[in-house]
Amino acid sequence: MGFGRVSYPWSAAGLVRTMGRFTETGWIFMQTHSTTILTVRHRGAVAIGGDGQVTLGNTIMKADANKIRRLHDQKVITGFAGSSADAFALLERFEAKLKDYPGNVPRAATELAKDWRTDRALRRLEALLAVVDEKHTLLVTGNGDVIQPTDGVLGIGSGGNFAVAAARALLAHADLSASEIVRKSLEIAAGIDIYTNLNIAVEEMPCAK
Repeated sequence: MGFGRVSYPWSAAGLVRTMGRFTETGWIFMQTHSTTILTVRHRGAVAIGGDGQVTLGNTIMKADANKIRRLHDQKVITGFAGSSADAFALLERFEAKLKDYPGNVPRAATELAKDWRTDRALRRLEALLAVVDEKHTLLVTGNGDVIQPTDGVLGIGSGGNFAVAAARALLAHADLSASEIVRKSLEIAAGIDIYTNLNIAVEEMPCAK
Protein backbone atom coordinates (compact mmCIF):
# COMPACT_ATOMS: atom_id res chain seq x y z
CA MET A 1 0.00 0.00 0.00
CA GLY A 2 1.28 3.49 -0.72
CA PHE A 3 0.33 7.04 0.01
CA GLY A 4 -1.24 7.34 -3.39
CA ARG A 5 1.65 6.23 -5.57
CA VAL A 6 0.64 5.74 -9.19
CA SER A 7 2.99 5.01 -12.06
CA TYR A 8 1.99 5.68 -15.68
CA PRO A 9 4.46 4.39 -18.28
CA TRP A 10 3.18 4.60 -21.88
CA SER A 11 2.05 1.12 -22.84
CA ALA A 12 1.80 -0.21 -26.38
CA ALA A 13 -1.93 0.27 -26.14
CA GLY A 14 -1.42 3.85 -24.97
CA LEU A 15 -3.32 3.27 -21.74
CA VAL A 16 -0.77 4.44 -19.22
CA ARG A 17 1.28 7.61 -18.98
CA THR A 18 4.73 8.55 -17.74
CA MET A 19 6.59 11.80 -17.34
CA GLY A 20 10.21 11.91 -18.47
CA ARG A 21 13.13 13.88 -19.84
CA PHE A 22 15.58 13.02 -22.59
CA THR A 23 19.33 12.89 -21.93
CA GLU A 24 22.32 11.82 -24.02
CA THR A 25 21.85 8.29 -22.71
CA GLY A 26 18.11 8.16 -23.39
CA TRP A 27 14.86 8.87 -21.61
CA ILE A 28 14.78 9.11 -17.83
CA PHE A 29 11.27 8.36 -16.61
CA MET A 30 9.80 9.82 -13.44
CA GLN A 31 6.87 8.30 -11.61
CA THR A 32 3.97 10.45 -10.55
CA HIS A 33 3.43 10.19 -6.79
CA SER A 34 -0.28 10.75 -6.34
CA THR A 35 -0.84 12.95 -3.33
CA THR A 36 -0.15 16.61 -2.57
CA ILE A 37 2.40 18.04 -0.14
CA LEU A 38 2.98 21.81 -0.01
CA THR A 39 5.25 24.04 2.02
CA VAL A 40 5.27 27.85 2.16
CA ARG A 41 7.68 30.22 3.92
CA HIS A 42 5.97 33.55 4.67
CA ARG A 43 5.90 36.31 7.31
CA GLY A 44 8.41 34.76 9.66
CA ALA A 45 6.94 31.26 9.61
CA VAL A 46 7.21 28.09 7.52
CA ALA A 47 4.21 25.79 7.12
CA ILE A 48 3.98 22.38 5.49
CA GLY A 49 0.83 20.38 4.87
CA GLY A 50 -0.54 17.40 3.02
CA ASP A 51 -3.80 15.65 2.25
CA GLY A 52 -4.87 12.34 3.79
CA GLN A 53 -5.76 10.16 0.81
CA VAL A 54 -4.16 6.74 0.43
CA THR A 55 -4.70 5.19 -2.99
CA LEU A 56 -4.09 1.60 -4.03
CA GLY A 57 -4.39 1.44 -7.80
CA ASN A 58 -7.73 3.07 -8.59
CA THR A 59 -9.17 2.52 -5.11
CA ILE A 60 -9.16 4.90 -2.13
CA MET A 61 -8.01 2.78 0.81
CA LYS A 62 -7.76 5.48 3.51
CA ALA A 63 -8.87 9.10 3.71
CA ASP A 64 -7.16 10.43 6.84
CA ALA A 65 -3.51 9.35 6.67
CA ASN A 66 -0.93 11.75 8.13
CA LYS A 67 1.93 12.35 5.68
CA ILE A 68 3.59 15.09 7.75
CA ARG A 69 6.17 14.13 10.39
CA ARG A 70 8.27 16.10 12.89
CA LEU A 71 11.83 14.89 13.42
CA HIS A 72 14.93 15.83 15.38
CA ASP A 73 13.25 17.07 18.59
CA GLN A 74 10.48 18.78 16.61
CA LYS A 75 13.02 21.02 14.82
CA VAL A 76 12.55 19.51 11.35
CA ILE A 77 9.28 18.79 9.56
CA THR A 78 8.98 16.47 6.57
CA GLY A 79 6.24 15.61 4.13
CA PHE A 80 6.35 12.68 1.76
CA ALA A 81 4.73 11.38 -1.40
CA GLY A 82 5.06 7.82 -2.64
CA SER A 83 5.01 4.32 -1.20
CA SER A 84 4.30 4.48 2.52
CA ALA A 85 6.78 1.74 3.42
CA ASP A 86 9.48 3.37 1.28
CA ALA A 87 8.76 6.80 2.75
CA PHE A 88 9.06 5.54 6.34
CA ALA A 89 12.32 3.76 5.47
CA LEU A 90 13.69 7.01 4.06
CA LEU A 91 12.51 8.99 7.08
CA GLU A 92 14.40 6.62 9.38
CA ARG A 93 17.54 7.08 7.28
CA PHE A 94 17.08 10.83 7.23
CA GLU A 95 16.63 10.99 11.00
CA ALA A 96 19.87 9.05 11.38
CA LYS A 97 21.62 11.59 9.11
CA LEU A 98 20.24 14.43 11.23
CA LYS A 99 21.88 12.83 14.26
CA ASP A 100 25.16 12.52 12.35
CA TYR A 101 25.02 16.18 11.28
CA PRO A 102 23.09 17.99 14.05
CA GLY A 103 21.92 21.46 13.12
CA ASN A 104 22.92 21.00 9.47
CA VAL A 105 19.80 19.96 7.58
CA PRO A 106 21.24 20.60 4.08
CA ARG A 107 24.23 18.34 4.83
CA ALA A 108 21.97 15.62 6.23
CA ALA A 109 19.72 15.84 3.16
CA THR A 110 22.72 15.73 0.81
CA GLU A 111 24.14 12.66 2.53
CA LEU A 112 20.75 10.94 2.33
CA ALA A 113 20.49 11.78 -1.37
CA LYS A 114 23.97 10.34 -1.98
CA ASP A 115 23.05 7.08 -0.24
CA TRP A 116 19.70 7.00 -1.99
CA ARG A 117 21.34 7.27 -5.39
CA THR A 118 24.26 4.89 -4.86
CA ASP A 119 22.97 2.20 -2.48
CA ARG A 120 21.44 -0.70 -4.41
CA ALA A 121 18.68 -1.31 -1.87
CA LEU A 122 17.83 2.37 -1.38
CA ARG A 123 17.62 2.94 -5.14
CA ARG A 124 14.49 0.79 -5.17
CA LEU A 125 12.67 3.09 -2.74
CA GLU A 126 10.03 5.17 -4.47
CA ALA A 127 9.18 8.39 -2.64
CA LEU A 128 9.86 12.12 -2.57
CA LEU A 129 10.64 14.11 0.58
CA ALA A 130 9.93 17.76 1.30
CA VAL A 131 11.98 18.94 4.28
CA VAL A 132 11.79 22.21 6.23
CA ASP A 133 13.43 23.69 9.29
CA GLU A 134 13.70 27.26 10.53
CA LYS A 135 16.15 28.20 7.75
CA HIS A 136 15.74 25.78 4.85
CA THR A 137 13.15 24.35 2.47
CA LEU A 138 14.46 21.31 0.58
CA LEU A 139 13.28 18.73 -1.93
CA VAL A 140 15.14 15.40 -1.70
CA THR A 141 14.80 12.86 -4.54
CA GLY A 142 16.09 9.42 -5.41
CA ASN A 143 18.00 10.89 -8.36
CA GLY A 144 20.47 12.39 -5.90
CA ASP A 145 18.92 15.86 -6.07
CA VAL A 146 18.66 18.27 -3.15
CA ILE A 147 16.81 21.37 -4.37
CA GLN A 148 16.01 24.56 -2.47
CA PRO A 149 13.26 26.69 -4.08
CA THR A 150 14.04 30.37 -4.55
CA ASP A 151 10.74 31.68 -3.18
CA GLY A 152 10.26 29.21 -0.32
CA VAL A 153 7.27 27.52 -2.02
CA LEU A 154 7.57 23.80 -2.76
CA GLY A 155 4.99 21.23 -3.82
CA ILE A 156 5.34 17.50 -4.51
CA GLY A 157 2.97 14.78 -5.64
CA SER A 158 0.44 14.69 -8.44
CA GLY A 159 -1.30 17.82 -7.13
CA GLY A 160 1.92 19.64 -6.29
CA ASN A 161 1.94 21.99 -9.29
CA PHE A 162 -1.69 23.00 -8.67
CA ALA A 163 -0.92 23.75 -5.02
CA VAL A 164 2.22 25.73 -5.88
CA ALA A 165 0.34 27.86 -8.41
CA ALA A 166 -2.40 28.57 -5.88
CA ALA A 167 0.11 29.39 -3.14
CA ARG A 168 1.99 31.87 -5.32
CA ALA A 169 -1.25 33.62 -6.25
CA LEU A 170 -2.30 33.81 -2.60
CA LEU A 171 1.12 35.13 -1.56
CA ALA A 172 0.79 37.94 -4.10
CA HIS A 173 -2.85 38.86 -3.58
CA ALA A 174 -4.15 37.65 -0.20
CA ASP A 175 -3.54 38.73 3.41
CA LEU A 176 -2.99 35.25 4.89
CA SER A 177 -0.48 33.49 7.14
CA ALA A 178 1.80 30.72 5.90
CA SER A 179 -0.40 27.97 7.36
CA GLU A 180 -3.55 29.55 5.92
CA ILE A 181 -1.96 29.72 2.47
CA VAL A 182 -0.92 26.07 2.68
CA ARG A 183 -4.41 24.96 3.69
CA LYS A 184 -6.22 27.06 1.07
CA SER A 185 -3.82 25.95 -1.66
CA LEU A 186 -4.24 22.28 -0.77
CA GLU A 187 -8.01 22.73 -0.89
CA ILE A 188 -7.69 24.17 -4.40
CA ALA A 189 -5.45 21.27 -5.46
CA ALA A 190 -7.98 18.78 -4.03
CA GLY A 191 -10.62 20.31 -6.27
CA ILE A 192 -8.49 19.50 -9.34
CA ASP A 193 -6.42 16.39 -8.57
CA ILE A 194 -8.46 13.21 -8.04
CA TYR A 195 -5.69 11.66 -5.88
CA THR A 196 -5.87 14.51 -3.32
CA ASN A 197 -8.62 14.96 -0.72
CA LEU A 198 -9.73 17.57 1.79
CA ASN A 199 -8.48 15.83 4.94
CA ILE A 200 -5.60 18.27 5.30
CA ALA A 201 -2.96 18.32 8.04
CA VAL A 202 -0.73 21.39 8.43
CA GLU A 203 2.29 21.94 10.69
CA GLU A 204 4.03 25.28 11.25
CA MET A 205 7.19 26.57 12.91
CA PRO A 206 8.83 30.00 13.20
CA CYS A 207 11.61 30.89 10.78
CA ALA A 208 15.04 31.95 11.98
CA LYS A 209 15.35 35.69 12.51
